[in-house]
Amino acid sequence: MAKKNGETLQNPFIYQGFVSPEYFCDRIVETEELIANLQNGRNTVLISPRRIGKTGLIKNAFWQLKSKEKDAVCIYIDIFATKNQHDFVQLLGNAIAQDVLSREQKALKRLLEFFGSWRPVFSADPMTGLPTVSVSIEPSQSAMSLKTIFDYLRTSGRQIYIAIDEFQQITKYPEEGIEALLRSHIQFVPNAHFVFSGSKRHLMAQIFSSGDRPFYQSTVSMGLEPLHEEIYYDFARRFFEAKKGSLSKDVFHYMYQRLNGITRSMQLVLNRLYETEKNVRSEAQLREAIAHIVSRYTVQYEELVTFLTDNQLSVLKAIAKENFVESPMGSEFIRKYDLPSSSSVKTALDVLTDKDLVSRTPKGYAVYDHFLELWLKRL
Repeated sequence: MAKKNGETLQNPFIYQGFVSPEYFCDRIVETEELIANLQNGRNTVLISPRRIGKTGLIKNAFWQLKSKEKDAVCIYIDIFATKNQHDFVQLLGNAIAQDVLSREQKALKRLLEFFGSWRPVFSADPMTGLPTVSVSIEPSQSAMSLKTIFDYLRTSGRQIYIAIDEFQQITKYPEEGIEALLRSHIQFVPNAHFVFSGSKRHLMAQIFSSGDRPFYQSTVSMGLEPLHEEIYYDFARRFFEAKKGSLSKDVFHYMYQRLNGITRSMQLVLNRLYETEKNVRSEAQLREAIAHIVSRYTVQYEELVTFLTDNQLSVLKAIAKENFVESPMGSEFIRKYDLPSSSSVKTALDVLTDKDLVSRTPKGYAVYDHFLELWLKRL
C-alpha cells in the first residue's frame, strides 16, 4: 500500500483527480515548461484530446508552484458544463471564495465586503466534512461581477495562477463579445497568469490563432501526447513490485497498444489489476480486468445511448465494429451497415464528434472510449 499525506492509499493508480506528484507519471518536461510560462508571465494554451492528462498536468504544476511560492494562489475551474456567461462568472466566483476560505476566514469576510452584492452560502463537504462556501450572483450582475473579480485579483497583492479547462466552451455561450470581455480584463491584471486548456483543437485554434479574434497572439501554445510507453511501464511496474508482485512488460505493451495509450483508460485497467492481481503475467488477466470495467459502466452506457437518435446510434455502432473507419461517408461503409445517405451519416458524425463519442485519429474515425467500443460491439 502507498502513503498519501501519512495515510494509507489503498490503490496507487489514480484515474480521477490528483493526489500528489508521487502518483503522477512523468510529464517532467511539460510541467517545467508550464511552470516557466506562468512564472514569466506567459499565458498558455494547452490543447490535447480528453483523458490524456491535461488536468493532471495542470494540478501537478500548481502543486509545484505552491511548494515554491508559499503565497501563490492556484485556481482551477472546468467550464465544460457551463452554458452562458453567468455560469462562468458563478463558477469562477465560487472557486475564488473557496480558495480564500481555505486560507483564512477573515480574508473571506474582506472578500465578501469587496463583493457587496454576493450572497455567501456556507456548508460542509459531504465527503470530507470540511467547510465550503459558494456565492450567489444575480444573472443581471454577471458582467459587473466579472469586472469586480478581476479588480479583486489585481489588488490582492499575490501571484495568482488560474487554469480554465475546456475553454472552448465559451464559443457556445449565447452572449456576444465574451472573448473580448475576458481579454479586456485579463490584460490589465499583471499578477494573474492563465492556462487555457481545451480538447477541441479546431475551436481552440479559432479562439487563439485567428487574426480577428481578441485572444490572437496573446498566449504561447503547448500540446500533450500520450505518455511514453517505457516511462509509463516503469512507473506502473514499481507499484506492483512494491507489494512483492510483478507486471509483465509484454502484457503492459499489449494493454498500451489496445488502449492507444489513453491515460485514463490505462489507469482504470491498472487500478483493477492492482486490486485483484499480485503478478500480472497473462493477457487473460488483462482481458478479465477490461471486461469488469465494461460491466461496471453498462448502466451509464445504456443511459448514454438513450440520448442518441437511431441514426446516431447506428453510425456509432458501425464505427465500433470496424475499430477504425477511414471514410465513414463512403458508399462501402454505408452499404455494409445499411446506413442512410452520406449526408445523414455526416450529420450524425458531427454530433458524435461534438459529444466526444467519436474522434478523428491518424487511422480514421474511432469510438474514443475503448470500453464503450467494446460494449457497443456486444449489442
